[in-house]
Amino acid sequence: MGGAAAMDGRVTVEVDGRRLTLSNLGKVLYPQAHVTKAEVIDYYTRISPVLLPHVAGRPMTFTRWPDGVEGTSFFEKNVPSHAPPWVHRVTLPAPGSGRERAAIDYVLVDDLPTLVWAANLASLELHVPQWRVGADGGPLDPDLLVLDLDPGPPADVVTCCAVALALRAELAAAGLPVWVKTSGSKGLQLSVPLHPTPADRTSGFARDLAERLARAHPDLVVSRMDKALRRGRVLIDWSQNNAAKTTVAPYSLRAREAPTVSTPVTWAEVEACRTATDLRFTAPDVLDRVAHDGDLLAGLLDPVHRGLLPGGP
Repeated sequence: MGGAAAMDGRVTVEVDGRRLTLSNLGKVLYPQAHVTKAEVIDYYTRISPVLLPHVAGRPMTFTRWPDGVEGTSFFEKNVPSHAPPWVHRVTLPAPGSGRERAAIDYVLVDDLPTLVWAANLASLELHVPQWRVGADGGPLDPDLLVLDLDPGPPADVVTCCAVALALRAELAAAGLPVWVKTSGSKGLQLSVPLHPTPADRTSGFARDLAERLARAHPDLVVSRMDKALRRGRVLIDWSQNNAAKTTVAPYSLRAREAPTVSTPVTWAEVEACRTATDLRFTAPDVLDRVAHDGDLLAGLLDPVHRGLLPGGP
């Protein structure tokens, strides 16, 4: 960013040739950690080289916290009316929309100016589906299968690691490589890159896998959402593969007390995890990790790793 000029309490900047007006940069969005909106924008700017390839072409759902993480939040799928005309957008059907819209005009966060624009709206969390839009603007079949591991207290991320390793073994037996990241909250998320596959197949495979693990490890795993069943166990949330669902994007901030991040980790880190804080990373931690290790999820973007679910396409 460059070319800043103050005007009426706002700052005009140029980002990759696009002019944006940023506001309330001193507003504290994470009170307990004393993190301001300016620092949030700085994080998203610096992490953009590894974040953008994972969200490009995926319709974005923002979680906005205009008064910070201790204030009121709301989900935003529709492009705001005040969005700059250069913000890339796509119109898609909205089945089950609570506002009874026939369609939603989604933002596609394909470049740094759009990411900075979103961060200026206090869009702390970025959520995307497991599919992308095609050249014609229509939805493609999913190219990811996701398994979201959500621990029910007193289970924690250590318990999630044990489940993640069991899932890795199952997926390896099916010939499917898998990458792992933290949710940025309590659990882990596993991602399998696929050749485009209908959502009913990815969802069905994920459900069968979750149910199989729940039968094999009944004291450790549940595959049903009922909260009463989850105490001390890990829910394998297979429903994230429903085409209407979204998952927090790699490198997205989370709206917690501190600016924790959905962070790619290595399988060695999963194997070595012994305490609930071993896999807890904040924005500065993640910037350091990327500077040292690059994008630990880069394999998800390499077509050579795309697999086929058992039984074919």
